[in-house]
Amino acid sequence: MEKTDTPEKAAQAGEKTAVLLMHCPDRPGIIAILTEFINANGGNILYLDQYVDRVNSVFYMRVQWDLEGFAIPADKIRDYFDTLYAQRFEVSYNLYFTGTPQRMAIFVSKMSHCIYDLLARYRAGEWKEWNVEIPVIVSNHPDLKYVADQFGIPFEVIPVTRENKPQAEAQQFALLEHYNIDFVVLARYMQVLSDDFTRRYPNRVINIHHSFLPAFIGSKPYHAAHQRGVKLIGATSHYVTADLDAGPIIEQDIVRITHKDTVDDLVKKGRDLEKIVLARAVEKHLQHKILPYGNKTVVFN
Repeated sequence: MEKTDTPEKAAQAGEKTAVLLMHCPDRPGIIAILTEFINANGGNILYLDQYVDRVNSVFYMRVQWDLEGFAIPADKIRDYFDTLYAQRFEVSYNLYFTGTPQRMAIFVSKMSHCIYDLLARYRAGEWKEWNVEIPVIVSNHPDLKYVADQFGIPFEVIPVTRENKPQAEAQQFALLEHYNIDFVVLARYMQVLSDDFTRRYPNRVINIHHSFLPAFIGSKPYHAAHQRGVKLIGATSHYVTADLDAGPIIEQDIVRITHKDTVDDLVKKGRDLEKIVLARAVEKHLQHKILPYGNKTVVFN
């Protein structure tokens, strides 16, 4: 199941705000009904955004509120919400606390542009508000150890081949457990994850694919785009599922190209997009603004 903050974490972290991501069958007055839980207990709402899928009559909402002066202790909020609202209104939800550290592992292969961008943003404090930690970088090659060394982050090399993949992933799982990792970012990690991996980390593995999906899935999309003669190329960040490059899309962007551009030109222009799109997706995940449903996402502003 998707990982949410536990009551134990909430009690230990000195929480400042809570974030509720939820969906339920739509009905008149549902916003007033659900926010009454916050208002009645002295909470100050800092952010609220909602969306109604009118075709399927489903209501989606993200609400964040200040816990200072809130009558219910952080480690008891889930119990209260379950009893008073979740069961009665068929609410599926995740509850997060901004004081709880979010531990991110980065997986890489040989390309450095995405990992450099992520680590630069991390060091610059762009995500400080969301309490992110990067305790480990994992790779199937030793090439980018120098990058990890520059940022003082442990770098673990686990070679992956077709023959040793189950054993390699077992090592990866052990590392992720050792470092207490909450989610994984594939910063141009050029390996296909197993179904077992995606089941263990549902909606907690973020990938960057170097095409405007669903066009040009798989390897060498820039070559395929050049051969097809497209006039736009793109990048897509998505949650990883068992289906290759087909998970719920978080963020996308495009850049124009012309008949004069070579494959190398496409790669150069595409790398700038990849960095930006992946960083945007990671930020939205850290902010708890992504609500997957089916094979789509609601991404709140």
